[in-house]
Amino acid sequence: MSRPIELHYWPTPNGWKISIALEEMGLPYEMVPVNIGVGEQFKPEFLAISPNNRMPAIVDPDGPDGQPISIFESGAILQYLARKSGQFYGANERERVDIDQWVMWQMGGLGPMAGQTHHFRQYAPAIIADQRQIAYGVIRYTNETHRLYGVLNKRLEGREFVCGQLSIADFMIWPWIVPWKNQGIILEEFPHLKAWFERVGAREAVQKGFKLGAELRSGGLQASGKAAEDARRVLFGQRAR
Repeated sequence: MSRPIELHYWPTPNGWKISIALEEMGLPYEMVPVNIGVGEQFKPEFLAISPNNRMPAIVDPDGPDGQPISIFESGAILQYLARKSGQFYGANERERVDIDQWVMWQMGGLGPMAGQTHHFRQYAPAIIADQRQIAYGVIRYTNETHRLYGVLNKRLEGREFVCGQLSIADFMIWPWIVPWKNQGIILEEFPHLKAWFERVGAREAVQKGFKLGAELRSGGLQASGKAAEDARRVLFGQRAR
């Protein structure tokens, strides 16, 4: 039996991508918490496997040629796991290209834009007293996130999953739809997306991966108090080291 994959993780949309995939693929894994609110992502041992100081990351003790391998960036991790397991990555090159382009769409579009929407709508008001200073950011990123929801909604018309069959593209995208309320989105405006979101979310493995480490989350970055202030400083105040 394969040795478990180390999943370096915190329960956020990017972390959920990998925990959901591991559950769906049936690969053995063990969670290694990385508390991003207190700066554990800057520890030397974590930087050795994720030099961009971002989770998730994995260490597979049974990597290529039986040698350990570490991987960072969620898209690269999912592509690796799909190849390793032989699952959720299409049956031919045409299907894989289709999956890859939607994986990249999430990485280059939905994830960063929705992330900025979260920042300006949820976190910036707790940092900047004059709300006029953040109004443009709220409008700009909320509108762009809304546009991306429209792209996905059109893609899902007549499809059960993003690329026809369940794939790593769904695992990439679904977690970033979970906080749709925080993005200023009315989900009913996107009926095909909404049906897909509920369909994927009803899967047992998705729910199990989504709930991984839920007990680790406490409060929120938008909260008042020293703990939240310290976490915001860690997450939003970094420059090159």
